[in-house]
Formats: sequence, C-alpha cells, structure tokens
Amino acid sequence: MAKFDKDSFGGTLAVVVAVSLLCSVIVAGAAVGLKPAQNEKKLLDKQRNILGAAGLLSDGTDVPKVYAERVEPRIVDLATGEYVEGVKDFDARAAAKDPQQNVRIKPEEDLAGIQTRAKYAEVYLIKDDSGKTGQIVLPMHGSGLWSVMYGFVAVKPDGNTVNGITYYEQGETAGLGGEIANPLWQKHFVGKKLYNEQGDVAIRIGKGASSDKEHGVDGLSGATMTTKGVQGSFHYWFSQNGFGPYLAKIKAGE
Repeated sequence: MAKFDKDSFGGTLAVVVAVSLLCSVIVAGAAVGLKPAQNEKKLLDKQRNILGAAGLLSDGTDVPKVYAERVEPRIVDLATGEYVEGVKDFDARAAAKDPQQNVRIKPEEDLAGIQTRAKYAEVYLIKDDSGKTGQIVLPMHGSGLWSVMYGFVAVKPDGNTVNGITYYEQGETAGLGGEIANPLWQKHFVGKKLYNEQGDVAIRIGKGASSDKEHGVDGLSGATMTTKGVQGSFHYWFSQNGFGPYLAKIKAGE
C-alpha cells in the first residue's frame, strides 16, 4: 500500500476536503439542532409584537400566557373579507411568493411597493376581560427607503379607530427612518381614524399632517422616503385591495 504523503499536493487537497466535510457536518448539525429554539424565539417575538400593538405588553408580561388567554388568530380571505376555516400553519410571506396563493398587484394600485401579496391574511382578535373582541390586530408591510417594513396595527371594533401600532422588522437608517420602531413615534397613531365619513382611506402620515387632528400623524424628520413608505403601507392595506372588505364587515357587526 502506497504511503500517504500529507505534504504532497494530493495529500493537502485531501486534508482540505476532509476538513471542509467535517465543518459542513458540524454546521449542518448545529443548524438542525438550533432550529426548534430559533422557531420558538420567532414565535415569542411575534406574540410580543401583537400584544405590543394591542397595548397589552409591559415589563414582566408573561407573553405566552397572555397571548393564549387574550388572542384568537383567524385567517381572512382579503378579497371577500370572510373568515377561512381549515388553513393550518399559514405563512403569509411564503404565500406571497407562490403563484397559487398570491395576488399580483397592479402597479397603479401598489401603494405599498410590494408587487404581490398573499390571498389570505392572519388577523388577531384581542379579547377584553369579558371575553368579547375589544380590538383586532392586523399585519401590514410595505417598502421604505432600504427595506420592507413589517408591522402590526390594532383597530378598535368600530373598524376605524387605531388603538396602536408596532413596526417589528425593518432596515431603515438608524436615527432617521429607523425611528418607525420608536414607541414614542408610534403612540401618535393611537386614536387616529383610518377612514373619513365617505369611507375613503384618510389617515395621513407626513410633514405637518398632525394639523388634521382626526387623521394625521407627523412624519419622521429627515426620513422622507421611509415616511412615504409608511403612508403607502397604510393606504394599500386599508383600501379595498387590503383589509377594506374585512373592516367593512366589522363595522357592520358581521
């Protein structure tokens, strides 16, 4: 049997390949082993942000417990505003990329700059102390300057009054557009009306918008494109192309 020469080119190559394979096995094993913990953390973050939008999050909140007691997730067909039964493990981001599960948005209607969206959306009915639905948390997303910005909006049972918002995932400029994640800015949305008396989307986010006490929130200073992205997100997701049909049924008591 020929002696293995680790100093030869072939020997060096064999060592490199062996080390690479060993590292690949270790990395793959770590990824598989850590996945359950990562999924658990992802779920906890989602629950925390839903409770945050609903004003149910404070220091020391037992997030899984409060979520289980107060939140009822439902799936909505955005085209009809009706609840859909029997949908398991719905993933809106994956569905938005699947031609069988998405809707391609016309360019003139794509105010959020997202091109496609899932046909369905997961909404969250927030129960009050008596067990009745006291508010509904709706997901929304839209393009900012550098990123797609993901958030939740809590709406009261009148289907019109904002009770809170959170932005939980975004890559906007720190200290400028990134301030959409600042609770001090988010609190300005509380009490604002989404629609005017004619039923048109009327909420406005921008420079000097707060002069409209009912519908306006001042934009972020020095973050024009991010502010426009937030405005576009609200106008798309609360139009007839988004949650408009669903909220119309909520207003009607359906």
